[in-house]
Amino acid sequence: MEPDYFGPLWRYVRNDKITDIDYNGNQLWITDVENERYLIRSHGITEKFVEQFSHRIANEVSKPFNKKNNLLEAETDTLRISIVHESVAISGRSICIRKSMPMLRMQVKKMVEDEYVAVPVLELLTNCVAAKMNFVFCGEPGAGKTECAKFFSQFIPAGERVITIEDNPEWHYSQINPGKDCVELRINPDFDYTKAIKTCLRQNPSWIMLSEARSTEVKSLLECWSTGIRGFTTLHTDDVRKIPDRILNMMESRMDADRMENDVYSYVDVGILLRKKMSAEGKLYRYIDQVCFFVREEGRNEIHMQVVDGNLMVRELPKGLIARMKRHGISEPFDNPMIQHRLEGEEYEKE
Repeated sequence: MEPDYFGPLWRYVRNDKITDIDYNGNQLWITDVENERYLIRSHGITEKFVEQFSHRIANEVSKPFNKKNNLLEAETDTLRISIVHESVAISGRSICIRKSMPMLRMQVKKMVEDEYVAVPVLELLTNCVAAKMNFVFCGEPGAGKTECAKFFSQFIPAGERVITIEDNPEWHYSQINPGKDCVELRINPDFDYTKAIKTCLRQNPSWIMLSEARSTEVKSLLECWSTGIRGFTTLHTDDVRKIPDRILNMMESRMDADRMENDVYSYVDVGILLRKKMSAEGKLYRYIDQVCFFVREEGRNEIHMQVVDGNLMVRELPKGLIARMKRHGISEPFDNPMIQHRLEGEEYEKE
C-alpha cells in the first residue's frame, strides 16, 4: 500500500514511535511506544477521505464493505487494519490501525530503568530460555505480551530452528534475529493453527512460537511440547494461576480437559503476566507483574509463585527446575553474564 492510501494518517503510519492509530468517526487517538495515548485535535480527516480509504482497502483485499458486510480487515507486513461500518458503529465509521514493527522495542537498560522488570528476575528468565523451557505470556489486550515474547526470543541460540505460527505478522523473528534458523508460517482458511502445528513436526524445529493460544489448537501445542520441542505462546488472562484453567477450557471436550490437566503442569514451564499500571505522575506503563513455574512432581500439580506485583518473592526454586538448569550448565539461576554486559552497555558474545 502506497502513502497515498493513508492520506492524513500517513504521518502516523510512517512514524516508528507510533503503535496504534484509532479514529472513532470524529476523533483521532494515537498511542506511542511509551504507551502514551493522546488526542489529535487537528487531524484533517474528512468524510470523503474515510470513504476513499475504506474503498481502497476493500479493493485491496477484494472484499465488500457495506451494511451487510460491516467489518473490513486487511494487513501488510507491519500493519493490521480494521474498519467498522457506520451501520453498526453509531458514533461513525471506525478505523483502527495497529502497527507491529520488525524491531525489538525493549532494551535491557531501559527495561530496568523503567522498572519493567528487576535485574534478578530478568536474569532468571533469560536463564530459563537457555534451559529450554516453555513459556506462556499472559495479560489483558494491549499489555505487551508479544513484545515481551519477542524480547526473550532473542536469547535462543542461532543454530536452534525456530518456527513461528501466526495469522497476522507480529513476531518478525527472521528480521529481528538475522542469521538465525527460522521458518515463518502464516495461517489462512486452508491452513489452520492445528494443521500448522502438526506440519511443524516435519520441519525439524527446536522451538515453536505460536502467536496466541485461542482454541482447540492448544491441545496440539501441548502434544508438540511433549515431544521435547520448546516454545512460546501468548494467552489472554489476568493471573498466571489461571493459565491451566484457561488452557483446559479450550479443549474440545471435558474428557480432553481431564486427560490433559497433568500435561499442562508437565509441559508448560513458565508463566509470565504483563500488566499496565498508572504511575503517581499519571503515566501509563507496562511491567512484568507475575512470574510462576508450573511443576508436576510425585503425582502432584503445583504452581510456584516467584514474582508478585513485580517483586521477587523468593529466591528458592523448585528442585526439578534447578536440576534442569544444571543440565544446561547454569549453576546460578539469578546470574546471567549476557544481562550484566547489556547493563554495562557492552555486547556479549558467548564463546
